[in-house]
Amino acid sequence: MSRNILIVAAHPDDEVLGCGGTIAKHIFDGDTVHVVFFTDGVGARPKGDAGATDADSRKMASVAALGILGVDEAHIKAFSFLDNAMDAVPRLEIVKSLEGWISQVQPSVVYTHHLGDLNVDHRYTYDATMTACRPQPHFSVKEIYSFEVLSSTGWYGVSCNCPFIPSRYVNIESYLAQKIAALEAYHQEMREFPHARSMDAVLALAKYRGTQVGVSSAEAFCVERIID
Repeated sequence: MSRNILIVAAHPDDEVLGCGGTIAKHIFDGDTVHVVFFTDGVGARPKGDAGATDADSRKMASVAALGILGVDEAHIKAFSFLDNAMDAVPRLEIVKSLEGWISQVQPSVVYTHHLGDLNVDHRYTYDATMTACRPQPHFSVKEIYSFEVLSSTGWYGVSCNCPFIPSRYVNIESYLAQKIAALEAYHQEMREFPHARSMDAVLALAKYRGTQVGVSSAEAFCVERIID
């Protein structure tokens, strides 16, 4: 049976880094994938930054990347909260915006950031998602998973006491090439190895997660909630 899937990401490119292969698998399985971005991902960068792009270019990259994974542009929603400053936005405003989209989409499965990420927007996105998805009678969301994003997950210090310890793995052997192609659409966001957000690092992580469960490549998730 086809399901509605919602990916809640802070910035365009997080969705591919975190669960690009899983998105492609959902599409192959006949599910409808919706993606929401909270910020444009570029507003906090200083002018002249070597990796700087404008918001329109980043948006075009997101449409191209998600198109490669099979997501229709009509299923992409973007809010305009301040990049790397979501902690300056009233929490209720963030939650209400997401609640409206959830009400429209009626997803049964939600993917979002991990609470232990270094990036402040990632943490606020997690918090807003869990708040907007608080379990209530007749609520559509039955499963919530958090993903890891290279260059944020794992960069927080040990004192945060919230390490990413996955408990669900998705075999992406058949979808890794799509994930890499989608990341090519975000080429301005990628860096040279040994940076964490490099193609080599993406491939290494996929292989490592795969070896944990006996496949050649995988994406890993923390199970936040499952309601049977």
